[in-house]
Amino acid sequence: MAHVRFLHTSDWHVGRTFHGVDLIAEQAAVLGHLAELVAAEAIDVVLVSGDIYDRAVPSAEAVQVANRAMARIRAAGAQLVLTSGNHDSAPRLGVFSEFAAAGGLHLRTTVDRIDHPVLLDDEHGPVAIYGIPYLEPEPARHALGVPDARGHNGVLTEAMRRVREDLAAREPGIRSVVLAHAFVTGGQGTDSERTIAVGGVEQVGSDVFDGVDYVALGHLHGAQALADHLRYSGSPLAYSFSESRQRKSVWLVDLDEGGLAEVRRHELPVPRRLAKLVGRIDWLLSAEEHADVADCYLSVTLTDSVRPDDAMRRLRDRFPYAVHLEWQPENGRTAATLRYAEAVRGRPDTEIVRSFLDDCRGAPPNDREEKLLRRALETAGRGEE
Repeated sequence: MAHVRFLHTSDWHVGRTFHGVDLIAEQAAVLGHLAELVAAEAIDVVLVSGDIYDRAVPSAEAVQVANRAMARIRAAGAQLVLTSGNHDSAPRLGVFSEFAAAGGLHLRTTVDRIDHPVLLDDEHGPVAIYGIPYLEPEPARHALGVPDARGHNGVLTEAMRRVREDLAAREPGIRSVVLAHAFVTGGQGTDSERTIAVGGVEQVGSDVFDGVDYVALGHLHGAQALADHLRYSGSPLAYSFSESRQRKSVWLVDLDEGGLAEVRRHELPVPRRLAKLVGRIDWLLSAEEHADVADCYLSVTLTDSVRPDDAMRRLRDRFPYAVHLEWQPENGRTAATLRYAEAVRGRPDTEIVRSFLDDCRGAPPNDREEKLLRRALETAGRGEE
């Protein structure tokens, strides 16, 4: 090959739901696009920097979707290098890794394989691709033989020391790529990443990764460049409304004889957009200006002074993909955080229930509700004399 071209992806999270909605079809569509991109751009290697699955024991359907995506990528002409993330089960993901490598799927899920690169050759010589799986600090510091290492920074420092040591033993000028799943200082997170904080410290200094030509990062779900050679691809789909304005993408990375030559961003298709609406329920249900978000996954904040009854069902009559609902009345009144022992002391049950309803929805019970409450309290043996 004339030169090596990589496709940097991460955080597929196959099997994840979005506010209870199954995303398998959307995930299959976006991952299928990766295979089309491999063919169109003559990609040699697809990198997946952790969190292939959303849970340690993925469903059979999630495994099938991931397997089909990888098979299509291989059929399109690219090899794959995968590492495990904090959502994955490293032992499950890495099973049969030696056999998979023969078919072009290279799995890096164990500490003892950190300094065993996948080696490729182009007209300029070899390229070494190192995969660092997600390293949970406490077990990793013992597995790496550095019991005094502290936090993510400590264990990743040792992992990269092993990478650089292996590179130094190889021929001069060898080019290198590292996959890592970590929160690097300077990165911007979203609401959809699971925290990896240990003792309050989850971030890793960017200088930990010095000395390699390109670092393909995973864990943060927004695409971002911390340096030309140090980037997050982000997740292929939005997994929280905090990502609603992000354009999901992947990085196309070219190496030439001198190392990193070019990095290009490729935006991914969006199977279903995310949107937010704020306002009173009657206006949201009637205004023509909201027609353009009828097919979006929708987060709605209602500002009615009284919490509307059956709000989600009513909203879904017009917006079938409404998945998240909040109530923030425009008069500023919300359900306050109460010290319940103080709030209920010496008060009759009927008064406590009335106050609870008033706090939660912004209006006291009406006459019909009063009768129902009184009957419920009597049935519970708490009726007033």
